[in-house]
Amino acid sequence: MPGPRRRRRINTKVAVALLLTFAAGCVDIIGYLGLFHAFTAHMTGETVHLAQNLFQTRWPDAAKAACVIASFLTGSIIGRTVIEIGSRTRIRRIASATLLIEAALIAGVIPLAGGHTLSEKTGLGLLAMLAAAMGLQTATLTRIGSLTVHTTFVTGMLNKLAQLLSQALFLSYDSRQGRDTAAALHQVLHRARFMIAIWLLYSIGAATGVWMDSIWRLRSLWLPVGIVSFGMVVDQIWPLSLEEEQDQSET
Repeated sequence: MPGPRRRRRINTKVAVALLLTFAAGCVDIIGYLGLFHAFTAHMTGETVHLAQNLFQTRWPDAAKAACVIASFLTGSIIGRTVIEIGSRTRIRRIASATLLIEAALIAGVIPLAGGHTLSEKTGLGLLAMLAAAMGLQTATLTRIGSLTVHTTFVTGMLNKLAQLLSQALFLSYDSRQGRDTAAALHQVLHRARFMIAIWLLYSIGAATGVWMDSIWRLRSLWLPVGIVSFGMVVDQIWPLSLEEEQDQSET
């Protein structure tokens, strides 16, 4: 059993992960609605768009999808590089650096977008900024205890939820056969609830983004900027990326 201090840090990371997931849902839908209907956090969808547009020889649309994917990958590489530097130089609050860059990229989209119709070139640049921001966020917080976490896409989380629910069924069966599985079942169900919360917060973030976009358009991005900035404040009190620094490989 983890001690009180470790439990407090884990609970803090859980709360921040859920807030960042909400922010990612906002960014993804606001970017989609305001910038050429391209996802900036959902790379599975953009990969499908890339393949479709390449097959149908729609080169400008294929270039947009490729730009988004490349920007997300670049942001993720930069994020992991910063985390590695934090590990090697023993900077405990390194997550603040990646979150600062993420917040700056998202905030930078707002004045650059202005209130006018965007040109193709400008829109592509703004898409690249948002995708890079989401890549940075993906790299910042990937571990909560022994659990791998993704705050910018939910496919992996739903897959993990299915695994946990299946495991819970077998543990329940073992319990009915007289085996002591109470502790293991409690842990599995606790993790399953967290996975459900990740999915719900992403969905709620997207719904909130749709509503805000209908009123403020790309200025709605100030909300995720505020959430990411709050994550920086939390990192100064309870460092968020300690596990990422200690173990660069994902489980």
